Amino acid sequence: MTRTRTVNHNFLLESGRWTLQGNWLDRDALPVPVKGKILVAWSRDDWFTMVTKLIFPGSSREEISLQYRGRLNAGERQYTFVLQHSLLGRVEGEGWIAPESIVQRYWVLGDRQRRSGFETLHQFGVDKYCLSSSIMAGHYLTSTMEAIVERQPD
Repeated sequence: MTRTRTVNHNFLLESGRWTLQGNWLDRDALPVPVKGKILVAWSRDDWFTMVTKLIFPGSSREEISLQYRGRLNAGERQYTFVLQHSLLGRVEGEGWIAPESIVQRYWVLGDRQRRSGFETLHQFGVDKYCLSSSIMAGHYLTSTMEAIVERQPD
């Protein structure tokens, strides 16, 4: 199912399987390779689910899993979502669909550290995006990820 849209994105706006490969950086640590898989699915009533699993080959770092549920009304460029994040817990967020990128911002619910995050997926091919994301505590970056996200054939 394809969303009615005025932009040419297929990440998030279409159901599909994606892979992710890049680097994870924690404050005061060397970059660690990261790989992942992303599954996007849509229901008939404009709700999406997205499940992401990140692993860190050759590292003792624990895997990270993310389970999104959100809604994007037909023809709109903004959406909201809730997320269960294996590191952060319960999260809420919003996203914007721009002509060449998808930008998301989120915040952890009831968190004393005031953790939040953002990510930008910049499209540079029909089935290829460059992902840049960060997690913050208060005003300080705690981690950053840079990766290439590519659609897998059905």
